[in-house]
Amino acid sequence: MGVIPADQFPHPGQVECRYHALMSDWQKHRARELRSQMTDAERCLWNVLRERKIEGFKFRRQQPIGRFIVDFACLEARLVLEVDGGQHGGDADVRRDEWLREQGFRVLRFWNHDVLSNIDGVYRTIEVELKKHQGPPASGRSPWGARDKASGYPPSQPSPARGEGARSKGEGQRNELRLYGLNALRAVFARRPDAIRKVYLAESRIAELKPLLAWCVKHRVGYRVVEESDLGKLAASAHHEGVVADVLRMEPLSLADWLRGLPAGPQLALWLDGVGNPHNFGAILRSAAHFGVAAILLPRASTLALSGAAARVAEGGAEYVPLVRLPEVEQALAQLHEAGFALAATVVDGGDDLFAQALPRRLVYVMGAEGEGMDRQLAAACDARLSIPGSGAVESLNVASATAVFLAEWQRSLA
Repeated sequence: MGVIPADQFPHPGQVECRYHALMSDWQKHRARELRSQMTDAERCLWNVLRERKIEGFKFRRQQPIGRFIVDFACLEARLVLEVDGGQHGGDADVRRDEWLREQGFRVLRFWNHDVLSNIDGVYRTIEVELKKHQGPPASGRSPWGARDKASGYPPSQPSPARGEGARSKGEGQRNELRLYGLNALRAVFARRPDAIRKVYLAESRIAELKPLLAWCVKHRVGYRVVEESDLGKLAASAHHEGVVADVLRMEPLSLADWLRGLPAGPQLALWLDGVGNPHNFGAILRSAAHFGVAAILLPRASTLALSGAAARVAEGGAEYVPLVRLPEVEQALAQLHEAGFALAATVVDGGDDLFAQALPRRLVYVMGAEGEGMDRQLAAACDARLSIPGSGAVESLNVASATAVFLAEWQRSLA
């Protein structure tokens, strides 16, 4: 074996440079692989991060930072987002997060379930974190990011087929909701058509949506006929029923404003204590609309908000039941009592038999969280605690099913 002369050995600096070059090439290759293998939760989150949809900040997916590749990063705001399939807090995650923080990054971690079941809550958490960044994004940047020069719309979005006016500068996508499902869109069209911003539909839906499309043409609201696969991507769901639309959100009312406009006489409201699953929320909204519930009351700290999934499950009911944001618990209880409402905590065990009670004509049902049930202190502060008797074969009803039973019994008691 030959001997390499000492003067031909690579300099230590050259070795280090070569090492970093190899690492850089590997990271780029690995990042490309990870982008093509995104999980459902990562795709769902990317759908709301891409194209500067949150506060105009640019996020990158599978971004190399140092020796790590993070799920999502906003380099400008020094914010890293990680989506985890299991429990957080492993040693590797701790060391990784510590290193990132040393480099000046803030790290937010979300479970897959958080993203898939409460994407609006995740959106708001990220939005709050971005607002901590000093100053707005660099001047001249549009919240849409790069635009297609011919259409004026983002290259990755289907451009409108006709009549879509330009987005006003002050209008951010955080004020919009992506709806899907026939009845969800029909309800918006019936109740507040001016809230509709864009419509995408399958060719098979043209005939039954002619009145909506005619309205879009008249009011210069863009619509486009697209493939079923495109609708699935736009909705991030296979349950789009052939139509997807972007509409303006209805902001929750304050409790004081809602009470001020409430008519006298029998009234029923639902206080949702910890309900987070969008499908349960949608089913509750559907039942609430069916039984004429006056409002859904949301605790001050609740991240629950209407999502596309909830609106589809609600089958249009979301447009008929206002959301109300509550103040602190003591203040909310005082205001509701002053307005003549009694509050009934709905509990799995230990409550009075729902079907054996004389229910108040002005009533708020307080519905507990999925799994954990409702907060004990809140239950104790209510005027009554009610349970639905059953066979005991199962522990309890799903919160959405239980809500429908409670609503039906209150309506029957009015007869």
